[in-house]
Amino acid sequence: MSEVRRITTGAPWEETFGYSRAVELPNGLVLISGCTSIVDGEIAGGGPYEQTVNAFGVAFAALEQLGLGRDDVVRTRMYLTHARDVDDVGRAHKELFETVRPAASMLIVSGLVDPSLVVEVEVEAYRGGSSA
Repeated sequence: MSEVRRITTGAPWEETFGYSRAVELPNGLVLISGCTSIVDGEIAGGGPYEQTVNAFGVAFAALEQLGLGRDDVVRTRMYLTHARDVDDVGRAHKELFETVRPAASMLIVSGLVDPSLVVEVEVEAYRGGSSA
């Protein structure tokens, strides 16, 4: 692979704000943009646990478009709007990544683009060996 590969998913903000859902670099590093629990224009799942699972689901769908999966994830970042949600978000992360054990960060932020959202996630993955 000799050039940067970009994946879009048709999410409205991708076009409005000019970004790609995923970018794969020639060295095999894959960067997934911030993902929330918005699916088909609606917030899927109300609480922090459900929003976390759904947000990572959006990231996993982008990885699948590149032929990668959760086992290829090497780093996650979770942005929470409330410290009280740390346990629920952490529980969802553990259930999704317990066998993968990526490097991870959890940060408290003042807000997200929609006040109903309580978590946003970013994912980095790595395509080892030769690329597809």
